[in-house]
Formats: sequence, C-alpha cells, structure tokens
Amino acid sequence: MFTSGGELRRPPVRELVAASWRRSARARVSPDGAACVELADDDLVAYREEHPLAPAMPVVRELMGAYARDGEHLLAVCDAAGRMMWVEGHPGTLRKARGMNFVAGARWSESAAGTNAPGTAIAVDRPVQVCAAEHFRRRVQAWTCAAAPVHDPHTGRMLGAVDITGGDGLAHPHSLAFVQAVARAAEAHLALRAPAVPAGRPRLTALGRDEAVLRIDGRSVRLSRRHSEILVVLAHRPDGVSGDELLVELYEDESVTPVTLRAELSRLRGLLGPEVLRSRPYRLASPVDADFAAVDRRLASGAVSAALGAYAGPLLPGSRAPGVVRLRERLTDRLRAALVDRADPGLLADWAYSAWGEDDVELWRALADAVPAVQRPPVLARLRALDAELSAGATGLQRPGPHTRR
Repeated sequence: MFTSGGELRRPPVRELVAASWRRSARARVSPDGAACVELADDDLVAYREEHPLAPAMPVVRELMGAYARDGEHLLAVCDAAGRMMWVEGHPGTLRKARGMNFVAGARWSESAAGTNAPGTAIAVDRPVQVCAAEHFRRRVQAWTCAAAPVHDPHTGRMLGAVDITGGDGLAHPHSLAFVQAVARAAEAHLALRAPAVPAGRPRLTALGRDEAVLRIDGRSVRLSRRHSEILVVLAHRPDGVSGDELLVELYEDESVTPVTLRAELSRLRGLLGPEVLRSRPYRLASPVDADFAAVDRRLASGAVSAALGAYAGPLLPGSRAPGVVRLRERLTDRLRAALVDRADPGLLADWAYSAWGEDDVELWRALADAVPAVQRPPVLARLRALDAELSAGATGLQRPGPHTRR
C-alpha cells in the first residue's frame, strides 16, 4: 500500500503484537536466535507422561490430527512454561519445522523465543494468532500459528496451550476459533476425569430450576420452593445464621413472624431427617456440594469455560427471597463480566443462544465484536431485533394511556 506521494505505507502493527515485541526485547531475545531444546529422549517421555495435559491428548489428536496432516500443518501442545511436549502432523512440515527447533522438548515461551502464538498465548492468558512477519524471530516469519491456553477446569491453573502451526493458509480467523474450540474440549475432558464428590456428602442442585434437588444418603429429595430457598441460604452460610437473619434472607414481607419460619424449618427437618438440619444457629450438619458454589469457585480461579459449562441457568429463577436474589444476581453478573472480558466467541455464543441469554443485549454486542466477519450477519440481525424491541418498549412506556392527563 502506498501514500499519495508514492511512499510505502506499512500496515499498523496490532497492539497485542507490539506489546509482545516489547516484552521480547526486554527479555533480550535475539531476532536471529533459535529455540533451545531442554528435554529429550527419556526425560521428555517421562515428563509428558506425568503431565496433567497427557489425558487430554486423545481428544486433541482426534480434533486436530487429520486437519494438521491433510492441511500440511502441525499440531503442538506445550506446558505452562512454553516447553513443547508434543509436535505432530504432516511429515514434510515436521522436517521443515526442525530447522527452527519447533520440536518436542524445545522451549517456545515468549521470553525465550520471542513473539509466537503458543508462547504469547501463555504470556497473556488468552487465544492468540501470529501471522508471518508478526513473529519476533526472523526464521519463524515464514510461518503462521494460532494457539489457545488450557486451564485446569477445577483450579483455573494454566496447564499449557494447544497450537496449530503452518503456512499462510492458517492466516484466517477460523484458525483461532478452531484452537479455542480444541482448548475448551480438552478442558471439558479433564473436568470429566476429576474425582467425584466425596461419598456421603450431600449435593444440592439449584441452578436453572425453581425447585432444588438435594441428593443425600443415596436418595434424591425434590424440595418445595421455600425449602429450596432455605437450603440455598444455609449452603451459602455454612457457619449458620440466626432466626432473625434467616427471616430477612427469606421473606420480602417484614410482617412474617418467627413462628412461620420455625414451622417451615420443622417441616424441612422432618423431610430430611433431624441429623441434617441443626439450630442455634440454623445450619447444615455437614458441608453441601452446591452447584452454584462450584460455578463461583471456578470463576474465582479463572476457569471461565468450566464455570459456564457448569452453569445450568439462573439460581432458583422464580425466587424472590432477598438472600437468593442477591446470590443469583451476583453469580450472573460475575459470569457475564468474565465472558465479556474473555471475548471468546464460542463462550459468548453459548450464553447468547441460551434461554437466559437470548435477550442479553450487552452479551450479543460482545459476541458481534468477537466473532469473525463471516459469522457476524445473524448476530447483528439479532441485535437489531433486540434494539427494536427495547425502543418499542420505551415508546410504550412514554405514550400516554387513555386515563393519562395530557
């Protein structure tokens, strides 16, 4: 591209890439250097066999293997330090990649190898695509790659990244969306392998339903709306609450008396057994594994994908108990904020196309900003429809009614 004066105009460098170059320069990465191999032979085999990402490799290979071979690309998986543990794919591309030490056992962290998709994805903890001359090292600039970090679905700890590397054919938004989907699939697979809830611990399911279910002593108990609210409050407050506090948490009507509350608690105790519910203060006799608390923990640890996967809908959506409303709104707001911040089009779409997200204008706008251009038209159409509905609602509120004084 040239200016009106005939001078070459260079395209602007993306801020993500510019920031990575600055970090690479501060780390004294040589533009002419090569990645260093740190693990080889038996050490490499032993290391990756024990790595937490090893159980996810069958899923990664199933999703990426044929795509890499047929497209003359490479699939790669590195640890959280940027060390390549697996590099697989088209044989000819593997031979070419050895020329820049893109091999298993080599360190490709940003601080060691400069700007590259897996190393930069780990550095910024988000999916990254790096095309050709955006790479910091010259010998890597013939390549294009896209990578996405993988987290422990329960603790949120970063485990490493999955990467697709090849030629100019990967310089497309679909490549980034592809590795994001593979990373999410790997996290989901790891979540399924997690140990079960300790035997004997009660489990409360209250997301996306007005009547919670308590799994206890091998039986499932479906609770009434009021008993559901009581269990949610007590599960959230394991140290217990006084009768006065519980009244405030459960009843909008301040005229409700302690006698009414004690009657509800007596019925609940009869349903669950006297050993489950204790008083002075009111509390549960043992910890409860609540689904809404699990989502909260995953959000706190940064495992946004796992949090959304466990979110079956708003907490007791029909409840108007003040304590439940506060918990419901807090959890929903935290999850929505995390989704907007992550800007993962797949995660945003999961929310936007859900029953509780179909009218969420802010999330639809975030989705429109995040999806590739070819996927944007239906999202923009939904946004226009939502804006029209909002405008019509506002007009209806402002229009004088038949009994309104003009």
